[in-house]
Amino acid sequence: MEPQKSFLELIRDVPDYPRPGIVFKDITPLLGDQTAFAAIVDAIVMHHGRGTIDKVVGIEARGFILAAPVAYHFGAGFVPVRKIGKLPAATYAETYELEYGTATIEVHQDAFLPGDRVLIVDDVLATGGTAQAAATLVRRAGGNVVGLTVLMELGFLNGRARLTDVEIHSLITV
Repeated sequence: MEPQKSFLELIRDVPDYPRPGIVFKDITPLLGDQTAFAAIVDAIVMHHGRGTIDKVVGIEARGFILAAPVAYHFGAGFVPVRKIGKLPAATYAETYELEYGTATIEVHQDAFLPGDRVLIVDDVLATGGTAQAAATLVRRAGGNVVGLTVLMELGFLNGRARLTDVEIHSLITV
């Protein structure tokens, strides 16, 4: 079976979560499958190539799960981008719109060295607001965004349109 199909079979749709009308893509069954989880991490690393990334950003919360092992395989640092108020040192903040409201994320001001090659990793690309905000934060903190990799892209929401200056790699597009 083609890997994309087996990944999709391990993603559960949860209707009306977190709000009525939203179909939440639950990746916990996929993460619980050791073969699929390893294949996801390997696919991300192989796409970008070892030695090409200095830091990997994981976007709270499910992005952390994917970004940390990717950073390990690259021999790169891991940088969390978190919801407002969760980081202990001086931060940059960015507010953005998502498909069901607004949110603010932050990164430590000292998270990157000037020119660090940064890969942003998240679970889902929906409207592109979160990814765009993360890319803005990386640049504001001195990093160079070399790409965005997501497990799943919700193509019907056209999030790519907001990220014309970022190379996007999706393992699954629905």
